Amino acid sequence: MSMLTIGDFARASRLSAKALRRYDELGLLPPARVDPYTGYRYYAREQVERARLVAWLRRIDMPLAEIGQVCALYETDPSGAARAVRGYWARVEAETSARRDLAASLVDRLRGPVDMTDRANATTTAARPYGLLFAALSERGQVRETNQDRAHAGPRLLAVADGYGAAGERAATAALAEIEALPAVRAQGPDRLGDLLNALEDGVRRADTAVGAAAPGSGTTLTAGVWTGERLALAHVGDGRAYLLRDGELVRLTRDHTVVQARVEAGELDPAEAAAHPDRALLLKALDGGGTSVPVPDLSLHEGRPGDRWLLCTDGLSAVVPEPELKRALAAGSGPGQTVRTLAALALAEGRGGPDNVSCVVADVVRDVDRAVR
Repeated sequence: MSMLTIGDFARASRLSAKALRRYDELGLLPPARVDPYTGYRYYAREQVERARLVAWLRRIDMPLAEIGQVCALYETDPSGAARAVRGYWARVEAETSARRDLAASLVDRLRGPVDMTDRANATTTAARPYGLLFAALSERGQVRETNQDRAHAGPRLLAVADGYGAAGERAATAALAEIEALPAVRAQGPDRLGDLLNALEDGVRRADTAVGAAAPGSGTTLTAGVWTGERLALAHVGDGRAYLLRDGELVRLTRDHTVVQARVEAGELDPAEAAAHPDRALLLKALDGGGTSVPVPDLSLHEGRPGDRWLLCTDGLSAVVPEPELKRALAAGSGPGQTVRTLAALALAEGRGGPDNVSCVVADVVRDVDRAVR
């Protein structure tokens, strides 16, 4: 086997020696041989292609934990590696779109009132608001004695909450009631997107207080989206999830607030280990009204286009049904009502057994606002 010194390998792969040592420590790119006396690293020429792949993935800012997954897939399933990169980039684009919308809202706020010419131009060029076709479903599952989940789907609000503790159902109900009562949900709400996100954050704070009053000692997760006619404003606390299906690609829009997810992001666990970890449901954030500070929700904005499909769900679905199966069910062409039933059936199927409550909301973006009914 032809060997390269670390310096030669660094030049061939366009990675610095410092980066190579770091990737060795993380198990991404271990050398073919290490001198037992000097500790000097030697690499095989055959490793150059993998090293270049690592370098390219770092240039698109892919996290190291995900790079390891792509590299492992590339050796056995190049198509799977390509899908993983495509999925990552779709997520980046969704996050970039959310930041762009926030930046546009900030520009409008700083610019102040526009003159009549600008206002007329804005009126003629503004996108027509779209409507939603939606459905929600919540099932007890086959193991739990009660259903502590709550789900809501409407023309303005999509939300799921997963209660826990002795009064988890009251906690979830109280949290959703506060979000449903927001003026931004009951009416057109704030004109500026930044104001809408502020209203959502205030709603989450009130929801935390309401949970503490209604269900002391219990708590709930909350993932809620307010539809403006053009964008979905999301507030997220816990391990519920929100997804976007667009042009056949499924993009996850939320991050689990769990101990296990934090360890995945730190490179301590890979996703396969995380999925089977006994502490995977241990939350870092939740609404319980008992803390000294209110959990700060993740807030984001996501553009909606006709043909898009939103999915919000509790971990009773996402923890037992792999994302490829979620994608197939969402892309099958059925309406929202049938789709939520299909998703619940997947979680309750033999071999999975519905170990938790299962709740999901599916909403389709449609051009005709008048068609936006349940």
